Amino acid sequence: MKDRLSSPRQVRYQGAAVEAWGSRACCWKGVVQSRSAWWGLAVAGVSAGVGLLAASAWLSVPFYPVPMTMQTLAVLLVGGLLGPWAGAAAVVSYLVAGLAGAPFFHNGTFGPAILLGPTGGYLVGFVPAAVLMGLFVEKSRQAGKIRQLVLVVVGAFLAEAVIYAVGVPWLSVHVGSIGKAFQLGVTPFVLGDLLKLAVAVAALEVRTSVGCRRNALQGKERTHS
Repeated sequence: MKDRLSSPRQVRYQGAAVEAWGSRACCWKGVVQSRSAWWGLAVAGVSAGVGLLAASAWLSVPFYPVPMTMQTLAVLLVGGLLGPWAGAAAVVSYLVAGLAGAPFFHNGTFGPAILLGPTGGYLVGFVPAAVLMGLFVEKSRQAGKIRQLVLVVVGAFLAEAVIYAVGVPWLSVHVGSIGKAFQLGVTPFVLGDLLKLAVAVAALEVRTSVGCRRNALQGKERTHS
């Protein structure tokens, strides 16, 4: 059979099809690149969160049975800066690394004995605390300045409260009563935790304000371009 010559209409159709497929390929390439970049940032953020939590555990005053560390400050910052789910992922990764033998718990300790010991409840409570802090900070970014501050402060208080809500009953199992657990695991830490809470709120407010200003400037640049 003789080859049929393509009509001009067919040539135009084939050219349009090739152009459409090329456009789709570029689009998918952009999606893959953006997802790869997102995952890269997420992994970097989680790794930084693990490092911050570990460093904060090494800054420890050896009270017994619950040492005084900077971990509650670190948890508030990790949840507030990374968001609820990446923040929780950082805390879980930190706990898993400590259980596996990395010297990430207070004073460079590690292993299942720490998680099962008197301070285990506080460590477990870090996970919902990071989620709560992240959720409230995310919500605050869409609010006015006063409401923004109120939401961050409320989120920080609730995050601290949930750490105690898990940690104190766990501690009571080891010390014999809830009253003694409160005396040993809450009273000595209230003032320090309030100071750490204030530092975390101030840091997150600065970060949120900088982010809002940057977004506003980018919006103006797009409008003028």
